[in-house]
Amino acid sequence: MKKNFFKSLLIAGALLFAWNCTDEPSGPSTPDYIVTAPAWLFSFDTDYIIYLDGTVTNAQGDVIGSIVFYDGSLVGVLRNNNGDVIIDGLDMNTLTLLSPNTQVYAIVSTVWLFNDGNTEYLIYPAADGGQFGVVTDVNGSLVGTFDFTTNQIISSDGSGTVLAVVDNLAGLQTLSPGDKFTKAPESSSSEPESSSDILISISSMAISSSSEKASSSSTPKSSSSQTPSSSSVKSSSSSTPTGGCPTIKTKGGSRGSGWATRYWDCCKPHCSWPEHAHGNYSKQCTNKGKNESTDWGGQSVCSGGGLMTCTSQIPFTVDGCDEYGFAFAAVPASNGGDCGKCFQLTFTGEGHYNSTNANTKAIKGKKLIIMTTNIGGDVQQGQFDIMIPGGGVGMFNGCASTMGWGDQGEQYGGLLSKCEVESNYQASAMQRCLQKKCESVFSNDAEAKKGCLFLAEWMHAAGNPEHNYEEVECPDVLKKKY
Repeated sequence: MKKNFFKSLLIAGALLFAWNCTDEPSGPSTPDYIVTAPAWLFSFDTDYIIYLDGTVTNAQGDVIGSIVFYDGSLVGVLRNNNGDVIIDGLDMNTLTLLSPNTQVYAIVSTVWLFNDGNTEYLIYPAADGGQFGVVTDVNGSLVGTFDFTTNQIISSDGSGTVLAVVDNLAGLQTLSPGDKFTKAPESSSSEPESSSDILISISSMAISSSSEKASSSSTPKSSSSQTPSSSSVKSSSSSTPTGGCPTIKTKGGSRGSGWATRYWDCCKPHCSWPEHAHGNYSKQCTNKGKNESTDWGGQSVCSGGGLMTCTSQIPFTVDGCDEYGFAFAAVPASNGGDCGKCFQLTFTGEGHYNSTNANTKAIKGKKLIIMTTNIGGDVQQGQFDIMIPGGGVGMFNGCASTMGWGDQGEQYGGLLSKCEVESNYQASAMQRCLQKKCESVFSNDAEAKKGCLFLAEWMHAAGNPEHNYEEVECPDVLKKKY
């Protein structure tokens, strides 16, 4: 869902229809080329495999260039990795279509790859040398836990069902991020820990299957390839403390440039665990996120417990202050000590992943003050994963069985991701669509609805807006909600 995929998705349905309707795969037999998704073959000075997301590889699957499609078409300009134009005006309709023959594994750190003959599993090491590790499918979605004492893969549905048994874990193939056929889960944010000699970036928790505590912070945030919204007006989407703009003071700490993503997985925050908070606890709640709890050692809803994110931590604005928005966010796992730190994000008007449009331009110059409550193993430096209801649940969905909300949209991208497709990426239509979905999906939760509307209104349904950031002193309006 990143890079040029947003624009290209407009014609994905037509492409897949054409692919499925052919009696036989056209062109060369699939073993001649490494193809990870439906793609076109362009033979020129060499063979180019061209994908919908703009990636271009050679026959062996190595990335050798990129293509940018003209809006609303299958015609684009092909460039090599140096940016040199190979051909302009290349029409995909004239090319051979290849079907996929190679699996790409979505991982956030080194994993063991296990195939029981029917299903492939990705097994992560246990956090802090514990008994249980996270197990996902090839797409990075949670499947269960791995018990290192019995070598069993146990279903995550709470039934205790043993999905598979691994005879020889040490003999399994391992995969690491950056290997040729690996990728990060689409905008998922997870939390890192290390176990044995392998860095685990899927979870900051010790997975709980018996008496072991599980941290909801293992939850990958939906850093999804989508993000927030804005309008230049103060929005009804936010809870609104009064008193005008607070004074924001810089600290001279970390600063740089990056982009904003979003998520809301309902899990207990990373900074609500004693070993991460160091006395500076982020709030945690029970009862659909409404009742605060001080049971800091209690389990998360994402591991069978009852503790979750408080809906009071939705993004908000302040009456009399149109310049600033306020929110909570996840930062890179390498910034694990950032619990309770604050940063000012000043939006540049540009979109990351080639998604600049009227919505991202509309928030140019706006400032979002965030306070850190979580970390993500695949959140990159400069990236802030903003907590927004309806922003996408990521890998661990603590909302489904606890909140009574409507459909949360795409796992990575949430409601805005759905609206982008439904509105054919028309900026104004995306914003209207998101407003309607916020009203409908959170019709039984006024607080969550306000948080969702923050994305549609104050942030103008802007997808992955870029920003400049700097560390600031935390204003009282955030500290009171932290």
